[in-house]
Amino acid sequence: MARVAKHLIIQGRVQGVGFRAALRREAVRLGVTGWVRNRRDGTVEAVVAGDAAAVAQIVRWAERGPPAARVTGVEVAETDATFASFEWLPAA
Repeated sequence: MARVAKHLIIQGRVQGVGFRAALRREAVRLGVTGWVRNRRDGTVEAVVAGDAAAVAQIVRWAERGPPAARVTGVEVAETDATFASFEWLPAA
């Protein structure tokens, strides 16, 4: 099973709508590790790592987010990261 890691910047109405909590729940459900946090510019940033298929699923999920979110874009970049769990980090 191929392992990959992706760095995400999610744009749109993504703060104050439960995006981080929902992304963390989805990541844990899929067995994906990494972290998520709000950024001062109004975006949400995440790094997700795990099985390639599960990471692809979390990226697709991030493109729509939870029901109250209005995602307008997701920047995705490859990264080289490994994590033991999925964390919720302070805003940056």
